Amino acid sequence: MNCDQIEISAASGIKEGQSVSLKWLDPGHASGLTAGVTWGVPWHRGQLARDEPLELLDEQGLQQPVQSWPLAYWPDGSVKWTAHAAQLPNYGHERFTLCKAAKQAAASASFVSEDDQYISIHSDVLACKIAKQGDILVTSLALNLAASQSDNTARPIAQRGRLKLHVADLSGAAAGSSRHTASKQEYTGHIEQACIENAGPLRAVIVIKGRHMPIGEKLQIGSAGLIPFTVRLIFYRSSATIGLKHTLFYDGDPAQHAIAAVGICFDLPMQGELYNRHIRFAGDTGWFSEAARGLMTARLPDYIRDSYKRQLDGEFVEWDQADEQVQRYRKLLDDAAIWNDFKLVQLSPDSYKISKRTSEQAAWIRALYGARARGMMYAGSEAGGIAFGLKHFWQQCPSGFEVRGLGSEQAEATLWLWNPDGEPMDLRHYDTVTHVLSSYEGDDELRSTPYGIAHTSDCILHLAGQTPSLAELEQLARVCEYTPLLVCQPERYAASSVFGRYSLPDCSTAGHRELEDMLEQLWRFYRDEVEQRKWYGFWDYGDVMHSYDPVRHTWKYDIGGCAWQNTELVPNKWLWYSFLRTGQSELFYMAEAMTRHTSETDLYHFGPYQGLGSRHNVLHFGCGCKEARIGMATLHRFYFYLTADERVGEIMDEIKDADYATVALDPMRAYFPKDEFPTHARSGPDWSAFCANWLVQWERYESQHYLDKIKAGIESLKRSPHRLLGGPTYGYNPETGELSYIGHENYDYHMIICMGGPQVWIELADLLEDEEWADMLAELGEFYNLSAEEKSKRTNGAIVGKRWSIPMLSTLLMAYAAQRTGNKELGKQAWSYLTTVTDHWQISRLTPQQAPILEYPHKVVEVEGLSTNTASQWSLNVLMCKAYIGELLQGASL
Repeated sequence: MNCDQIEISAASGIKEGQSVSLKWLDPGHASGLTAGVTWGVPWHRGQLARDEPLELLDEQGLQQPVQSWPLAYWPDGSVKWTAHAAQLPNYGHERFTLCKAAKQAAASASFVSEDDQYISIHSDVLACKIAKQGDILVTSLALNLAASQSDNTARPIAQRGRLKLHVADLSGAAAGSSRHTASKQEYTGHIEQACIENAGPLRAVIVIKGRHMPIGEKLQIGSAGLIPFTVRLIFYRSSATIGLKHTLFYDGDPAQHAIAAVGICFDLPMQGELYNRHIRFAGDTGWFSEAARGLMTARLPDYIRDSYKRQLDGEFVEWDQADEQVQRYRKLLDDAAIWNDFKLVQLSPDSYKISKRTSEQAAWIRALYGARARGMMYAGSEAGGIAFGLKHFWQQCPSGFEVRGLGSEQAEATLWLWNPDGEPMDLRHYDTVTHVLSSYEGDDELRSTPYGIAHTSDCILHLAGQTPSLAELEQLARVCEYTPLLVCQPERYAASSVFGRYSLPDCSTAGHRELEDMLEQLWRFYRDEVEQRKWYGFWDYGDVMHSYDPVRHTWKYDIGGCAWQNTELVPNKWLWYSFLRTGQSELFYMAEAMTRHTSETDLYHFGPYQGLGSRHNVLHFGCGCKEARIGMATLHRFYFYLTADERVGEIMDEIKDADYATVALDPMRAYFPKDEFPTHARSGPDWSAFCANWLVQWERYESQHYLDKIKAGIESLKRSPHRLLGGPTYGYNPETGELSYIGHENYDYHMIICMGGPQVWIELADLLEDEEWADMLAELGEFYNLSAEEKSKRTNGAIVGKRWSIPMLSTLLMAYAAQRTGNKELGKQAWSYLTTVTDHWQISRLTPQQAPILEYPHKVVEVEGLSTNTASQWSLNVLMCKAYIGELLQGASL
């Protein structure tokens, strides 16, 4: 969004109103399909009481059914965020209004019930039975539920929904042998727990948790289950589309076994003629459409052409009984091949293959090659069928679809999240030793382990009574890839202060315009780099790289601490604030993918490192530094509050006690020997990350326990000599939340301010209304860039100016101090570090250049001097400084 496109202004009168304007995130991908949608709305402090009813109105002022629930609260007890669910017609350009209602709407009954064995869904359009034990997760799916709400009156569409897992046994493989040729064992998911997570009148969420077991074995206490999973099924009362979120957790030994396939499978009853049994795959732009038996023979008579066209369109083929030549052709078809099995295999982000075969004894025949399949399959017969969709299908390769038995009485349809035709996962470290000095890997300890990481796939299922038209399938594919979402105007997010204070776009002067243009250039550069560098794959998609190698014309993908970013210097916050201030859908999608990846793969969900994440490395889990800052909750809460995503909410709860993990793995163990304290913590990024986790617990659940821990740490710092200027390393007790002073200048101060800590601290100062804490933050901002002599003078020689570096990183706190104290010179100095000082960590105008054609395998455009650390922090500081000291900006001169 350049300055000419900006339509919003900093003024907002919404605070005084009783309504919130809503629009679709991405009207450009409007499908015209009535869609189930869940979204979040922010509220000003004191604006919405927890018992106040809300209603949803369309553009005509007509009330639309809506389900509402609170997500977070302000300190005064008023509602901070609400979540809403609805099924809205005419998904596209229409806008809606959420407003306070005169009275509470009559409560509607839930469409979910349960007994000892099953959870049952009885919606307006489908029936679903979900098991509470065993290896069949979804017992049945049926369509066209009658008013009697009896499964006997519904049309069965699919049954025996289950999970597939193939594991390659490497224990007996010879050294250097191929993992692809290792013997493989098939596992299936066994349920340990199934429960109703949300059961409102319009939306219901069922969560199923368990482990995989070898086929034929029963899950028992102490049995050798492998690879835990969580599956969430999301239903809307009037929708035949079901959301499915599949989370895979890794708890294996990558040297002993490798995951060779991950799938979600349903059995489909097949009825009717073979030429009315259809398969559909979404290709690059259009659809692969075939049947178990086609109407094409060696020659296609003109009198069959119309029937053939109707067949490919998915219509039932019925023959004219009185037409003799038609009947002769129909008998000829008895000799035609029956194509039982079809599959689409996407092994790379730029190549897929569709194949088919008649039987297991026959060869797979290639139908076509393509580049990027769009992640949607349909399989069905005259009895109806099911469409599978996987979001980010080719981006998270190797993925695929497969249908077996299309010509039999029962077909098996599988969505492959990891395709068995590809190589098994190799989650071993890239070396057998660590490289601290040459590669900035952070620690001599080789703690590279995937044990405890996870991956979540966003999928949909759609039940159809007959083969959908290609236009209908295209709508489903768009709904899958671009999940419908209602959002507020940027002014609403900013004015409500639910994520602290930041600026809206401002092009009022040449200097502001130049900064806005640079902010735009930077995120678009990284958007384009994702494609140019092919940062795709099951375990990689969503992240970006850290540092660039201008000689090889590539990012330092093979240099320990310089490869994947892993939330280093909080690019998540940069992207999310950029979206909030502009409303640009492309920014949302990029931040969404980063959130889904970093909250799962860069973070440990169980095991000895639970609640901690892995610092930047060649592998996402490769660095020996395991720290709380990598996965702190405030990186993910943007997505949670905007979408009410239950999986991200669950993750933020998982990490609330991450500070206890530092007792076993002291983040400062390389610098401080074991002493009288349980562990050590820097005020930032360790304690600030703890505060981020506790802030979310406080606002979501009004937890006094975590509020007390926040206050305990703040009070400790207030008592510390020179308050926040001291340390930055302290003794730490996770039982009390107290920090104990152990000295000044005992670690690098720039670590306090570059990992998201300032945003958390400033937000806490406003929420707590703690003037002394706010003064301490301003004091740190004013003190940070003083000369060594002045630092020593002000502290009577206690602080002599060691380890204070990289002024650009301090500019937010400088701006905060400048506004709080009225020190305009300090504010101008902050702008100088962002716009004119070029000695370190500065952004200059991007000048992309094409690398010499023979020096890289394909054409590539590069910006040699750019690093993601600098891009993230410069952008984040600029968009926040514009809020605090925007009037002091003289000119940019980047």
